[in-house]
Amino acid sequence: MLQTVRLIVEGKVQGVFYRQSTREKAMIMGIKGTVKNLADGNVEIIATGTEEQLEQLAHWCHQGPPRSIVTKVSSTPLPLQPFSNFIIIR
Repeated sequence: MLQTVRLIVEGKVQGVFYRQSTREKAMIMGIKGTVKNLADGNVEIIATGTEEQLEQLAHWCHQGPPRSIVTKVSSTPLPLQPFSNFIIIR
């Protein structure tokens, strides 16, 4: 069953290819949604997938790409949002 979550990733996550790496990982996992930088320096991910897919993505988010330093990942369930692909919002 599909579900949607909002992940907020905190730490050194802007300027380290976090959004691009998240998009690549999500596409490999079959997850659809969006990723964008927030004004406060964090990254927001809205992701739709199975519970297992979303758990795998959240686990990856704690590490992120090599140059990132993740200090916190918070997850909030959202009403189901259908997406056709996974995009970076600039």
